[in-house]
Amino acid sequence: MQTLVLPCDFRGALEQALDLLQQGELVAFPTDTVYGLGAMAFDAQAIDRLYQAKGREAGKAIAILVGEAEALQQVTAGMNDMAMRLAQRFWPGPLTLVVAGHPSLPANLSPRPTVGVRMPDHPVALTLLRRAGPLAVTSANLSGAPNASTAQEVLAQLQGRVALILDGGKTPGGLPSTVLDCTGSQPVILRQGPITLEQIYAVLGEEHGE
Repeated sequence: MQTLVLPCDFRGALEQALDLLQQGELVAFPTDTVYGLGAMAFDAQAIDRLYQAKGREAGKAIAILVGEAEALQQVTAGMNDMAMRLAQRFWPGPLTLVVAGHPSLPANLSPRPTVGVRMPDHPVALTLLRRAGPLAVTSANLSGAPNASTAQEVLAQLQGRVALILDGGKTPGGLPSTVLDCTGSQPVILRQGPITLEQIYAVLGEEHGE
């Protein structure tokens, strides 16, 4: 496979990305944290390709990115009050919330009945997600290798493994999102990122009037 690199503002680049995603191909694109590698969220074969392209262990769950709140009903079985409050405060932004997954999601997305969901704060990512619908997205790098902050870094690791890289320049973040388990009575950080536990408790405390 030849990997095509197109500037995000190149005429027809977004349409080409959408066409490839709908054909079951993988597309890398910039987010507010690092470059992401996406596939259609309900395409099990495309999700298999995500694991293969990265060399990722099959037991590691892949998160879903959404471009608008209305898309959540497609991918979650419901978000509890804690998750809703945190989403309202930190989305769009670098916080992935682990919540109950929708039963219609492909089984290879996660070994558990939960799913990580996030709304990224990046214009290219949001435009793509609003047009494509929810995407299964993981960082656009080989498993265990450094995260990619530029299209060139993605190409260096994934050339020949993905159909298209949308080049949006260097990502503003560089650190993957904070992953927070919201399925229990208290929030639990599964991966530390830009949003700290102190920030999370500050929001929850405010909501409780503390």
